[in-house]
Amino acid sequence: MFTKTRSYIATVAISALVAAGTITSPVYAKDRHDDHRGDHRDNRHGAPPAAYHQFYGPVHRGKVYVVRPDRYRVYRNVRIFRPYGPWFYGYGHYHDDASAFRFLAFTAITMALVAELNENQERAREEAQIRATTAPVGETINWTDGGATGSVTPTRDGTSSTGRYCREFQQTVTIGGKSQEAYGTACQQPDGSWEVVSTGDGQE
Repeated sequence: MFTKTRSYIATVAISALVAAGTITSPVYAKDRHDDHRGDHRDNRHGAPPAAYHQFYGPVHRGKVYVVRPDRYRVYRNVRIFRPYGPWFYGYGHYHDDASAFRFLAFTAITMALVAELNENQERAREEAQIRATTAPVGETINWTDGGATGSVTPTRDGTSSTGRYCREFQQTVTIGGKSQEAYGTACQQPDGSWEVVSTGDGQE
């Protein structure tokens, strides 16, 4: 069972669905044209050509945001989203996709303020997310790099009716006197990788 640790009504509703086992499939919406799904899925070494149609990104607080074709790619059927900030491979201290595979899906938990981070700062944020996957619920993992700071906190966890272990995370980023937060719920796959099943931010 999840233990309530925060007051976001939308997040509570999402977590309840996870606990009930009703959120068990990826939340990524369909490509605009079905005949491009295989092309996106098989493109594992870089961004799709500009000729590809735009892809509808992850569900974000009930909305679907369009991700530019040159800001996402696919590795081993995991969609990697970098709609803001620097483009790089891997995640956190892992500098290649093969090593980072278990955590690549966490790129779906993002916020516009990330556009103001450089690669080292973004990797520091991602490293905090990696540490938060095994930290005790409620423990905040802080990070700082240059003029940027932030944190990742696992706010609740539980097991779905299908047996998947799930965690909810809250992230914050502060840079140049501006702050923003985001949250997401992720569940582990049988191979140990994480799948983000919902995302959102602190802005309406």
